[in-house]
Amino acid sequence: MPKIEVNEAVFYALADWNPQGTAEDQRAALEAVLTCAKAELDEDSDKRLPAPQRTLKIELNDTNRPDLWGTAGCARQLRIYQSNPQPQYPFFSVPGKPQKAQRQVLVEAGVQGVRPYLAGFIAAGKEISDASLRDMIQTQEKLAWNFGRKRRTISMGLYRIAAITWPIMYKAVDPDAVSFVPLQWDVPLTLTEILKQHPKGKEYAFIQEHEPLHPLLVDASGAILSYPPIINSADLGAVQVGDQDLFVEITGTDMPSVSLAASIMACDLADQGYTIEPVAVVYAYDTPFGRTVTSPYYFQEPVFCSLRRIHQLLGEKLDGAACIAALERMGCRAEQVTACERGESAESPGIRLYPPEYRNDFLHAADVAEDVMIGRGLGSFSPERPRDFTIGRLTPITSFSRKVKAIFVGLGYQEMIYNYLGSRKDLVDKMRGDGSRIIRIANPMSEHYEYVRDGIIASLLMSESVSGHSGYPHQVFEIGKVAYQDVQENDGACTRQYLGLLTADKDATFNTAAGQLQTLFYYLDRTYTVEESQDPRFIPGRGARIRYRGQSIGVFGELHPAVLENWGITVPCIAAELDLDALV
Repeated sequence: MPKIEVNEAVFYALADWNPQGTAEDQRAALEAVLTCAKAELDEDSDKRLPAPQRTLKIELNDTNRPDLWGTAGCARQLRIYQSNPQPQYPFFSVPGKPQKAQRQVLVEAGVQGVRPYLAGFIAAGKEISDASLRDMIQTQEKLAWNFGRKRRTISMGLYRIAAITWPIMYKAVDPDAVSFVPLQWDVPLTLTEILKQHPKGKEYAFIQEHEPLHPLLVDASGAILSYPPIINSADLGAVQVGDQDLFVEITGTDMPSVSLAASIMACDLADQGYTIEPVAVVYAYDTPFGRTVTSPYYFQEPVFCSLRRIHQLLGEKLDGAACIAALERMGCRAEQVTACERGESAESPGIRLYPPEYRNDFLHAADVAEDVMIGRGLGSFSPERPRDFTIGRLTPITSFSRKVKAIFVGLGYQEMIYNYLGSRKDLVDKMRGDGSRIIRIANPMSEHYEYVRDGIIASLLMSESVSGHSGYPHQVFEIGKVAYQDVQENDGACTRQYLGLLTADKDATFNTAAGQLQTLFYYLDRTYTVEESQDPRFIPGRGARIRYRGQSIGVFGELHPAVLENWGITVPCIAAELDLDALV
């Protein structure tokens, strides 16, 4: 989970927090109020130090709230929760009503296929202190590393605007044809050399090294600001204590994420006393927000939650006024309306919430109910005894799965347990799939856990790819959940219990897999048929689809050599996948 270090004096001032009593009392009070941000005090400050030098370490337990990953953002939540002063950010543009912008960034067509989106603004009117610069850098790194997936989705740069000639150009260039002096370096390097020689270049080379063109940010005079997302220039990109006016830019591959990161930084700096001036970003191509986007830009959609659902989730009937008051303590604007929740057709009384400019974590009505719960206070809900007496028992699918496990253990297979989340590279690309039914998480913590698996074979191959040193044959299986897109379901997704098995051996053939499945169905007392499969994971003519009661429930066969090569496996493998829910 993200951890931040904040200057105690600055944090308390921004949070309007005036601790009283002994050091133990102050700590207890701070820990209690931090729950409104799903945070906890990881390490208290050293009270022996002078007040301006004390540092607090705070751990954030929610990866959905990147607005809390900085001093100003976390302090804002505490301030609003305690006294409910709603901050105003009049510098935001909204769809159809852009703010006036004196400065522009021109985005050329060449970056569309490389790193297509950019947002930026000016922070002026206040001299940068050492504490504020440290916090800017911390927020920048937390957003780029956690929310931006190690700078792949978003990265951020800060620049001194005194020496910038406007407009700024964002373009794609030949990495061997352009050179500049990068930050913390003394001599010019080409972009290719930066990726090979500079510490930051080597750390983030995986993002750009495979691209024929690389992004570059230059001003109207040709001076280079940065090589996003790798490194700033040592000239315009070297922000220091005492600088007064800054240009803040965010580039990335996902426009909502880029815009949200810019909004978070703009709100944080505005809370610290900076004047925020919008910048117009003019694209040479279409984007989800249009061809000209003046940022900071408010793009979030309102979310409706019925009072019935709030009662259902929280266990207490709350009227609209109580819900709105609780949401205002979380920094949200809300109103009472009668409407439909997403995915439903019937209208009901409830709350329409308008996310604040710095938040975009309301994906479902349940998220509204959660903020009602936190805003009202967890301790305000009266404990209740269970009303029903129940006896726990295994579900039919669990009992059936245990029987299948026993069969495969008896056949000499070793049971494995894997994560349900993975990367597109592992779940789709290496499996020769098209990703048409795989589910992508809207706000992933990491690219390694961005997709929900829609099968088990990829997980089994992950183990086999690192098991070449062990004696053969290798026989592994897993029984677990998979999920995939299904328009027939109310929520658009279907979750099923699957069996996956894999055998790696020089003598493993289609007949081996057929024999294992025949044994399984014999002991389960089920009858099945097979037909030829065109599944790209298997060798053509050596893959078969399993049918039970007229429907397709699985597939088995010899894995395609391209799949094995993608995983670095040098031994023939057979695999099978089976929907156990269909057999119960």
